Amino acid sequence: MSGIKKLAGQTLWYGAPRILARFLNFGISLLGFRLFDPNESYAFTQIYAVVPFLNILFTYGLETSYFRFAQTKDREKLYNTLNVSILATTVLFTAFLFLFKGSITDFIEMKAHPEYVTWMIGIVFFDTLYTLPMSKLRLEERPRKFAFINVFSILLNISIVVFFYYIAAPAHAKDPYTFLGTLYDPEVGIGYFIIANLVASAVSLLLLYKEFAVFRFKFDFSLWKEVMHYSYPLIIVGFGGMINEMLSRLVYQKVLHLDEKTEQFELGVFGANYKLAVLITIFIQVFKLAAEPFFFNQSKNENAQKTYARVMKFFVIACCFMFLGVALFLEFWKILIASKHEEYAQGINIVPILTMGSVFLGIYYNLSIWYKLTNKNMFGAYITIAGAVLTIVLNMILVPQFHYFGAAWATFLCYAFMMVISYTQGQKYYPIPYAKKKLITYLVICTLLYIVHELITRPIADHKSMTYKVVYFGSAILEIGAFALLILKVEKKELQRLPVVGKYL
Repeated sequence: MSGIKKLAGQTLWYGAPRILARFLNFGISLLGFRLFDPNESYAFTQIYAVVPFLNILFTYGLETSYFRFAQTKDREKLYNTLNVSILATTVLFTAFLFLFKGSITDFIEMKAHPEYVTWMIGIVFFDTLYTLPMSKLRLEERPRKFAFINVFSILLNISIVVFFYYIAAPAHAKDPYTFLGTLYDPEVGIGYFIIANLVASAVSLLLLYKEFAVFRFKFDFSLWKEVMHYSYPLIIVGFGGMINEMLSRLVYQKVLHLDEKTEQFELGVFGANYKLAVLITIFIQVFKLAAEPFFFNQSKNENAQKTYARVMKFFVIACCFMFLGVALFLEFWKILIASKHEEYAQGINIVPILTMGSVFLGIYYNLSIWYKLTNKNMFGAYITIAGAVLTIVLNMILVPQFHYFGAAWATFLCYAFMMVISYTQGQKYYPIPYAKKKLITYLVICTLLYIVHELITRPIADHKSMTYKVVYFGSAILEIGAFALLILKVEKKELQRLPVVGKYL
């Protein structure tokens, strides 16, 4: 259990600031949906559907490889070699993007705002350059600086957004020729969110100057070749993962075949509701941040597989509670995205589908440790490619008929497929004693609780009725309480062994 305790501590140290940063970033997105209607916010959705693809291309799996090879190679030589590699390719890829900027702008249908694409390229450039220095902080277990940079970056991001939309914009509306008024251009629209991100990314890189100061232009080709042999399947895994996560938004307008305004409107609605599913994705990403180096370090221990199984169990239980917190309180989350523009509420019922899909994705991330530890990364690539193909096919079939509901189900089915395939293959090459039946039961119970909640509340749905609100939120609280009691009863012995929590059981 000491391994779990260590992971919990690392998740807290690295996770707390990241959770704060992600939630603040989530708040920025909600602000965008409040300030702009779906026909205006679609550009925000589209740009941030492209950025993750470029991040995968620019970093080409070196973050994971850095943790992997730092266990056996000279860390200074490894850091220098990988930094030389990523610096050279970042300059090359950035030049390539600017060269084909026109084609990219046309493909993502951003002709009205080509400047958004320029700023997007800048964000990816700076994000890439600080990837390895931030990884160095994690590897050396320096959580305070890691936390400071994450939190400072997002606070700067928020400050810039607030300045432009709540200080400069009103000043411009009052008198466009004042100093503050001249700083705001209404034609930029939602683009100030992208500008804020660009500035925050650049400043984050500056804050890592000490990590760059120790970097030397020394390149070990044989080491680089070995790392790249390990990394290249991760590039495929990364691209496939982004296809599964982002493709539905990226190609939504291309497969829907409606008039441009309607397509933009639906994409705006879809993007806003997809953001609510990010609530559980935040936890998954934070967990992954702490878990990846932890899993590699634990691999040397005799009871590593048992530790991985325990981690999976607690992870699934945590995800179940978060799923219920999102799915049973849709009326609350609806207020966050549709308080000003009610149109966004049209897609609220895709949120439980996307949220459970995110749970499957989190489980898949946990399962993926088997091919990373056994140097069989190509299996991860095959699984992800299969998932990507499934995503493409399902989006082409379902979106024209069911619109964003079709896109949500495509995401759900893809992640379910990847989870099942990874589990079955992993048990062949690196058996881990997961509590399979118990975990499936927990997931089924959560789904049934959501269905029961809908059956109870939907027939009396009246958003202005106090009776409806009492029944709706009362049912949600009781069902979460019932699930908590079930977990306490079934997992009492395990929970008693946990730090902090165990003292009260």
